[in-house]
Amino acid sequence: RDLCLAGKPKLGRELGRGQYGVVYLCDSWGGHFPCALKSVVPPDEKHWNDLALEFHYMRSLQSHERLVHLHGSVIDYGYGGGSSIAVLLIMERLHRDLYTGLKAGLELEPRLQIALDVVEGIRYLHSQGLVHRDIKLKNVLLDKKNRAKITDLGFCKPEAMMSGSIVGTPIHMAPELFTGKYDNSVDVYAFGILFWYLCSGHVKLPEAFERCASKDHLWNNVRRG
Repeated sequence: RDLCLAGKPKLGRELGRGQYGVVYLCDSWGGHFPCALKSVVPPDEKHWNDLALEFHYMRSLQSHERLVHLHGSVIDYGYGGGSSIAVLLIMERLHRDLYTGLKAGLELEPRLQIALDVVEGIRYLHSQGLVHRDIKLKNVLLDKKNRAKITDLGFCKPEAMMSGSIVGTPIHMAPELFTGKYDNSVDVYAFGILFWYLCSGHVKLPEAFERCASKDHLWNNVRRG
């Protein structure tokens, strides 16, 4: 439907990339501008399902001011010169992510306001029975006034449907995630790590994590709490 109404979006310069997708600038689409376009080529059925959930939650929760607004989605059957099928999620374009903001330097007052904004977003998700499961610096976007919005709902799940799968970013993962028995408090733990960064005003790893010689060492430390 979105393709019929607004056409295929034009990809601009690359803004960033994650484990499963690339984010591009999109000058305008469907009367919205500027936009950000997240392109994802799901490698298997599980990732198609995760992407469908992200689309569903972004659509159903889009009215909240502390969540990134989704304008629409398009399936591109000719992505990468016709070799892949990609899903294009077109969303509002914000100024930068929190990681970039902290590296550039933020005063204490906007850092505290960002913390309040993230708490507001998490509280809203929890009020809807949802757990984000991947709260971290790069999943918090800032506008030009340094007000924050939560993005990337790909790991978001209803609390009643969480199967115990281990997902997220190790540094921000609560120890109970590794037991398979957890609830929405894992977002509170992840926020605690994010708040540490906000209080410190930089993106350097906490000393306890920095001492880890490898990713396995880090995961073992998280398991032990």
